[in-house]
Amino acid sequence: MVEGFLKKLSFWKTSNTDLTLGVFIAQSSLSVYQAEQEQRPEKSLTIPCVDGDWSKAFAAITAQFGTAQLEIVLANHYYQLVTADKPNVADDELSQALLWSVKDMVSEPVTNIHLDYFESSAVGGKLNVVVAQKNVLSQLAIACDDNGLIISGISIEELAFSNLSVNDSLAHLVVNHLPDKELLLTVIKQGELMMQRRVRGFAKLHLAKSDELTMGIADNLSLEIQRSMDYFESQLRQAPVAAIELLMDGESQVLAQLLAANFNQKITAVAHASMDTQLAKFALAEQARRLA
Repeated sequence: MVEGFLKKLSFWKTSNTDLTLGVFIAQSSLSVYQAEQEQRPEKSLTIPCVDGDWSKAFAAITAQFGTAQLEIVLANHYYQLVTADKPNVADDELSQALLWSVKDMVSEPVTNIHLDYFESSAVGGKLNVVVAQKNVLSQLAIACDDNGLIISGISIEELAFSNLSVNDSLAHLVVNHLPDKELLLTVIKQGELMMQRRVRGFAKLHLAKSDELTMGIADNLSLEIQRSMDYFESQLRQAPVAAIELLMDGESQVLAQLLAANFNQKITAVAHASMDTQLAKFALAEQARRLA
């Protein structure tokens, strides 16, 4: 979906720098990740972004890292993801046709819709359509340009998380949770996002203590995982997932042990520094995958 967003941004430019940073743009902050390479050490930091002051936030990136290309992952706050029938039109007409297909599914007026789409091999005849606010993306692009930064890619949470399992030919179900946000359940196979589902009721999962997990949270989460697995197998006609992974802050190791009692699949808590930094890392992985 990266290409479509960029082709429509007025500030798309050729970069003269060899430094690429991964950036996760959350609702009130930017998390930045620099991978270790040659004379540059691995580095990460989080920058506040108050009241949508993109220029100040991106100026802080330039001050810390200098001129760079940015691989961006947008938080769910900045887009809507809907499913639509694939229009029977030529590829170069898809975006325009989808605009009218999704206009009644989203809250944005047609004049402010900026969209792109991606497919899943598990679902025929359907497209996953990403709808963002045109004015917000334009403000973001202008702020980058004003501070000597070049946008080289834009992605979303659902696609970024699929970098967790790129080489495994068997499907994995991943429980993704950002603090204070809805739970995101994804099924990934060889780096492809096969299925995604957001679940309410777990916004404070990262704060849950061991006894709270034992007293109902783990069982409730097990039900949601089972529902997703059942849908993946029966409705999408796919083989059962081979493993379940937890990518979340908080007591993930304890939760993995509790969930293991309810499933035959191996359950693993993925080690990471923080969810925001992990998504910034996945942003860089998105670039590597796109250029491979």
